[in-house]
Amino acid sequence: MFTVEKLVKSTRPRVPFEKIKNSVLGRRYSLSLVLCGNTLTHKFNKQYRKKDKPTNVLSFPLEENEGEIFLNLPLIKKEAQELDQTVSARTGYLFIHGLLHLKGYQHGSTMEKEEEALLRRFGLRL
Repeated sequence: MFTVEKLVKSTRPRVPFEKIKNSVLGRRYSLSLVLCGNTLTHKFNKQYRKKDKPTNVLSFPLEENEGEIFLNLPLIKKEAQELDQTVSARTGYLFIHGLLHLKGYQHGSTMEKEEEALLRRFGLRL
């Protein structure tokens, strides 16, 4: 199962979220994607990571085959501009990043290689 909840007025980026999710976690994994803004990610970042600032992506495993990802669209749009990337590519990258954390990956070269392969596979160029 895959659901998307949009809590901000921003346009939904053109990213094949469900196809990417199924590729990384499989069809049986139940994922909720929340497209939100600074307030919610700031609150959760402070509560769960002890960082007093908004962040671009947060992922939460809920059960063995269930999780939730929060993408902060206003911050992602700002970062995309600063990095000279499209909003869709930046959003896709961060979504993939969150999925890989749900799959158990930690930051490092293995995760980066997997991110790059998935970005290529889904046509999301940074």
